[in-house]
Amino acid sequence: MKIKTILVSQPQPSDLEKSPYADLTKKFNVTIVFRKFIKIEGVPAKEFRKDRINILDYTAVIFTSRNAVDHFFRICKEMRVEVPDSMKYFSISESTAYYLQKYVQYRKRKVFHSKESFTNLVELTKKHKTEKFLLPCSDIHKQEIANMLEENKIQFKKAVIYRTLASDLSDVKIEDYNMLVFFSPAQIKSLFKNFPKFTQDKTAIGAFGPSTAKAVVDAGLTLNVSAPSKTASSMTLAIEQYLQNELKKK
Repeated sequence: MKIKTILVSQPQPSDLEKSPYADLTKKFNVTIVFRKFIKIEGVPAKEFRKDRINILDYTAVIFTSRNAVDHFFRICKEMRVEVPDSMKYFSISESTAYYLQKYVQYRKRKVFHSKESFTNLVELTKKHKTEKFLLPCSDIHKQEIANMLEENKIQFKKAVIYRTLASDLSDVKIEDYNMLVFFSPAQIKSLFKNFPKFTQDKTAIGAFGPSTAKAVVDAGLTLNVSAPSKTASSMTLAIEQYLQNELKKK
């Protein structure tokens, strides 16, 4: 089946014309629509208090996303917790580390970042084993980093400070799209919450990351496009390769 329309379950890039998606549109004459399948909602301070987590008991914070950064400082503000200057921050990437400047004065001696790798992030924490780490996260999160911290005997506590919820997609005609592209297991859950009678038929399914790919298969769907792979480091490159192969079949 010729791919004419692609639904990407993420927000549209801020500079779409300069994004790889624009290249796909021009090269293969496809229409690409962006729509958030999930939304983030903060856990209120009143509810967070029930977990009996005292933020000031911890000397370091691990951030795996910008959402975690935003909601950590939101919950601190709501609870009137003044984060000490001595607090250390460990981020999954350089961009997330720099994002901290929105809330704290960036200092190399207290802000550390990995190279977008859980393994690398845990290696950083191992150099600071005397610290007590807080791991702000969503109610739906990857268990991988928590498992790795436990295996390396790092003192840490998970703090659920925001929720990942399904967006309202009642205005979307899912059958109008020849390809659906997902980036997290939560987006797969959103698909079936919004479209409980969804059947794949000839619709191509794309997934980024092993956990998302597993969620696709676990949902009884066929995975057609996956990244990262040996030949495609990004989702857009994987889609391009798939579309090229489809053209060769003609």
